[in-house]
Amino acid sequence: HQMFRLMSLARALDERMWQLNRQGKAPFVISCQGHEAAQVGAALALKPGHDWVAPYYRDLGVMLTLGMTAREVMLALLAKAEDPNSGGRQMPSHYSHRALNIVSHSSPTGTQVPHAVGIAMAAQMRGDDVVAWTAFGEGTSSQGDVHEAMNLAGVMKLPVIFFCENNGYAISVPQSKQMGVENVADRAAGYGFPGVVVDGTNVLEVYEASVAAVERARRGDGPTLIEAKCVRLTPHSSDDNDRTYRSPEDLKAMKSRD
Repeated sequence: HQMFRLMSLARALDERMWQLNRQGKAPFVISCQGHEAAQVGAALALKPGHDWVAPYYRDLGVMLTLGMTAREVMLALLAKAEDPNSGGRQMPSHYSHRALNIVSHSSPTGTQVPHAVGIAMAAQMRGDDVVAWTAFGEGTSSQGDVHEAMNLAGVMKLPVIFFCENNGYAISVPQSKQMGVENVADRAAGYGFPGVVVDGTNVLEVYEASVAAVERARRGDGPTLIEAKCVRLTPHSSDDNDRTYRSPEDLKAMKSRD
């Protein structure tokens, strides 16, 4: 029941944000639509306010699951002073929340991944049982920041979970044109820790894999890379027209996995 409520809330809120954008009342929307099951399943494995989270711009479902309210999300979207993410100063979807240990990311993609590894290193040095969790898309997984962060995490066996939400497109570039492997999770072997592929539209499958990764990290056994195969049901953002690179047939096939 909790899983379904959170996924439904994320979808309804996202749809409302698009309406406000199209009415000229909200400047920018980047959707979680198609990612809700992956996000809710992953976040429910964490301890809100205890573990640390370095999300990415699509992680609306993660924020709601960890305790951010729909009102707080709207305060950010509409740049209000009470916005807990940035006091209305940062563009929408740059999520953070001091009370919930959610760390804001910057606009260049992938910079949140070394941040999460640094937090995990601090937890290891202190002897805390804190787990750091970070998310990114498959496009971002080709950035140097991600590889360097994973390499260090593997060397030091840090309590960090790398969560790749693979929706098949880096904005308009399909996965086949930007990496030579079928699964982002296959890369984990090169860093010395497990890589797991899950169906990102199956909340229970994601939750089970995430619980196992959290337990492994708390035990001191090191990182896990989880790749959730998602679908992106919307354009990349409210500034994108995906009909220029996705056929009606592709969109119809994706919606069948919603």
